[in-house]
Parts: sequence; structure tokens; C-alpha cells
Amino acid sequence: MLIREDFILADRHAPPEPERLPWAPDIPFRFIEINGMRLRYIAVGTGQPLVLLHTLRTQLDIFEPMLPALAKAFTVYALDFPGHGYSDAPAARYDASFFSAAVEAFLDRLDLHDVTLAGISIGGVIPLILAARHNSRLRRVVAINPYDYGHGLGLARGSVFGFVVTHTARVPIFGDIIIPLAPHWLVHRVLDGGVADRKHLSRAFADAIYSAEKRPGQSQAFITLLRNAQSWQDAQADYNRIDRPVLLIWSDHDWSRPKERARTAALIPGVVSKSISRGGHFLSLDQPDALNRLIIEFAT
Repeated sequence: MLIREDFILADRHAPPEPERLPWAPDIPFRFIEINGMRLRYIAVGTGQPLVLLHTLRTQLDIFEPMLPALAKAFTVYALDFPGHGYSDAPAARYDASFFSAAVEAFLDRLDLHDVTLAGISIGGVIPLILAARHNSRLRRVVAINPYDYGHGLGLARGSVFGFVVTHTARVPIFGDIIIPLAPHWLVHRVLDGGVADRKHLSRAFADAIYSAEKRPGQSQAFITLLRNAQSWQDAQADYNRIDRPVLLIWSDHDWSRPKERARTAALIPGVVSKSISRGGHFLSLDQPDALNRLIIEFAT
């Protein structure tokens, strides 16, 4: 493994860490250490806390279109998961339990209370896991296109490029060599599979994801996440224990199938389900205004 990492880093130098968001330079980055990891996050706005959790293989920038409106109603926190964006990427088992523990520790370190926890994809499953654990810091949950179906391999449904990357990453040794060498155009094509309309996926967003993926440990984190993908579907086993208000939001072009959506909704006591049209898996990019309206109505 050390030989593999040395080979990769010889050709893919880590990018400099940005000091501010390119699309919102007045919002500085903050960093916090939890469980021995340094995580990047932002905080903006006033009001009750709203914590936003991004999708697999993206970062907090996915919420760019939503932040201005949400910051008028909440104090909004958005973080980069471990192994994503500009957070640390330690050697770890990147499964649902690992990510959920990181988010719980984040809430604890910032001592947040009465939190609305909202996320997309794996970021939509984590709030459900924490609600099933009866986490005392949670007030409400918004699960957007939760990634709890298809044995955790929903990315493979996004496009032929997503299919190839997903299944290549899961092949021992071969995936460890090939995935870190993915060119920019391939990363962009995989991300295209997350939106219903390609014009909603900006070049700047794709560039930000590709640049962060050059950081040490990032590729291996992605590979490990996909090799532990079943854990996201296994999380459903505890949904019947949820005792907090839950808003479940689906987009009409999500990677999930109607039967899978119905199964998830049926497992959550008292769930409120909504659907947004003309949206893909990355719903914050396709339909930010419609998504904001539902979150604000539910959580204020």
C-alpha cells in the first residue's frame, strides 16, 4: 500500500488548501478536530441550527445554491465528511457507522442543541441513523434521496461512467491502482449522473471535486466507502426506532426506484414524504429553491 501511495503522489500533487469559498469569499472555513481527524466546515446565518450533510464523493460546496436562503432562517453548518473535500482522510473503514460517529462527534464538539439535521444521499441516511439512536441533540430530520438501497451501489445507476467507476473500485488491487488515476473528464462524467439537467453541474463544482480528490488518502477513502456500501442499506434495520419528526424528500430522477422509496418510507414512524420534480440525486443543484421551501416549512 505504501508503494501504491508513493506512486500516486509522485504524479498527483496535493492542491493547496483554499482559505475561503470561491463562490462566497466572505464565508471563511473553520476546522475542528474530532476522533483524531481534522474536519473542515462553515457556519453562516442566525437562528436554530441546521446542519447540512453532503453526498458521497462530493463536499460542502454542493449546498452553494441553497445557503443564501437557508442562512436567513437558520444558523447553517455544512461540513466535509472524513475522506472528502478538505477534511482529513485517515485509514479507516468508511462505512455508515464511521460517518455517523463523525457527525455525532461534530455535534458534540460544537455543543449544538435542537438541531435539524439535513442531508442528501449518504448524508440523508446519517440523520436517520442518529434519530434511530435517539440522539438528544436532534430535533428534526430531513432525509433527501437517502442512499439506502441497491446494496449501497446506487452510484452505478447514475450513468455508464458511474457503473464503471463503482465496480472498478470494488475490485481488489485493480481498483486501488486505477481509481486514483481517474482523469478530470471521467470525474465530471460521473458527477453528471447526479443531476437531471447537466447545466446545473458547473465546471467550477466539478473542478473543486477533482482537485480535492488529489489529496492524500482521498481515493482510498472512496474505494473503501464503495467496498463497505452494504452498510448504508443495512441501516434500515433500525428505522422503526426513530422517534423524531422526519421529512423524507425524493426527486423524480433519483437513482432509487419507486419500490425502494416506498420501503424506506414504510419503515419510518410518522414520516412526512414529499417529491420534487425535475431533480436528480444531487437535488441541491437541480432544484435548490424547491428544496429550501420544504426544509424551511418543516423546520421553522
